[in-house]
Order: sequence, then C-alpha cells, then structure tokens
Amino acid sequence: MTRTYHGSCHCGTVRYEADLDLSAGTGRCNCSICRKLRFWGAMADLKTFRVVSGEDALVNYRFGTDSTQNLFCRHCGTHSFHRGYVEQIGGEFVSVNVTCLDDVSDEEWAAAPIRYSDGRDNNWWNAPAVTSYL
Repeated sequence: MTRTYHGSCHCGTVRYEADLDLSAGTGRCNCSICRKLRFWGAMADLKTFRVVSGEDALVNYRFGTDSTQNLFCRHCGTHSFHRGYVEQIGGEFVSVNVTCLDDVSDEEWAAAPIRYSDGRDNNWWNAPAVTSYL
C-alpha cells in the first residue's frame, strides 16, 4: 500500500517526503558505493518525492559513469537518498534509503521484500551468489 513517508538525515537538516509502497519491494546491491554505505533503497516516483528542507546542505559525490548523484548531508554525512539517470532501470530515478525513513515500523521494515542486485559485475537484473552480507 502506498503512503507518504517522511525521512531525514541524522542531524535533521535534510528532510524529505516520498510516497512509497514498501511492500512492492526494496533493493540492496553489491556495487562499490551501496556495499560501503550499506544502502537499502526503495524507488520513489519523481512526482511524489519532495525535499522539504536542507537541499542547500546536500553534497553531491559522483564517480564512475557519473550517472548518479550520491547526496550526503554536509553536517552529519548521512546518505538519505540518491538521484540519477540510468537507462537500464527506466531513466531518471530517486532511490530513498529506507533506513532514513522516520515513520516506518520495525514490522514494515521486516516485511519489505528485498531484491538483490549484482552491481559489482554490472549484472543488475540478477542477485549475486552471496547476499547475506548485504
């Protein structure tokens, strides 16, 4: 069921809202940045994702193909979401770090299906052989 979630960085400077359906699935991948950040994402509709405050506190880190804005709060370093454009996943996107959502119950997190992607080997549509560390 889709509902509006509220998220923030650790210090609360960056705040956002996103209409998400966590029961539709979330994702974890083993690419270099997701693995190091332990990013657990859910895709948000571009029309329903809204930065409420702190846009000016976001620092953008880009690497590799330069296709994704890996955004961090300049004060606390939290990576609450990222934006980008990747043709293989449908073009422009916003992926919300579900661990930064402030109004998710433990039960919702536990029930959210997780799709694993082998980003390390650019094999995005398949899970890596080992996922327990993700």
